[in-house]
Amino acid sequence: METTRLLYWIQEREAIRLRRAAGQPRPWTNDPILATWSFTNVKREHDRVTIWIREDWREPHADDPDLFFAMAVARLVNWPDTLAELGYPIPWDREHFVAVLQARAARGEKVWGDAYNISNAGKSLPKVEVVASVLDKLWTRRKVLRPRPDDCLLSFYARLRDMDGFASFMAAQVVADVKQVEPLRSARDWGRFAAPGPGSRRGLNRVLGRPVDAPWHDDDAWRAALARVHEAIAPDLETIGIGRLCAQDLQSCLCELDKFERVRLGEGKPKRRFVPRS
Repeated sequence: METTRLLYWIQEREAIRLRRAAGQPRPWTNDPILATWSFTNVKREHDRVTIWIREDWREPHADDPDLFFAMAVARLVNWPDTLAELGYPIPWDREHFVAVLQARAARGEKVWGDAYNISNAGKSLPKVEVVASVLDKLWTRRKVLRPRPDDCLLSFYARLRDMDGFASFMAAQVVADVKQVEPLRSARDWGRFAAPGPGSRRGLNRVLGRPVDAPWHDDDAWRAALARVHEAIAPDLETIGIGRLCAQDLQSCLCELDKFERVRLGEGKPKRRFVPRS
């Protein structure tokens, strides 16, 4: 297990966030890769869109049993200006949703966030109609899907994954939001749950010295390996002042490490350059 590059990325990415928050002028790093390309924060709760969702929707409606549905809307759209124009989406109003997003597009305004690539699932319908149909199904089954006091994150994630059009990545994003409030805040696997994606599989392979594209037998094997890395770096994270990460944040860091290493090793480039916003 080689964690040097992972710990370097975590420490320097967090340092960039703190320098920027302190009002220091650019550049916030001497690392040319981190200065040029867009990388998420070490902790998801520090991301700009997550801050908006937390302050405007999640915290004010923490007691809403259908908060999970609002988080699904938030992550499928993932753009605060659009979400603000929509308003808190409970009860669900498909016509309002479609009208707001179509109006923004007609005005030439940004509709969707860039971080998540939500496609139209290969259908000929406009993306807004496809997303609205996914949300229709989610709303119809909301009473079954709602987080329960006896849930762990994995069981809630599994119910979301069973929904048509709601794949692993997006289900995990909703879990990451909803686990910040009860009842999932008390889930027994709060710090251990994560769902692998292509980037975090490659990132974990890099840390473990496996071939970058080596397959994993199943998600449980990947989670067990993630837990070993989690424990191995915990003392180092305390030493550098970051503290223990939840497994979902570590999973994200591994995905970002893979992006970083692809650039460093000349294997490819990320999709987005870093463009600072006020």
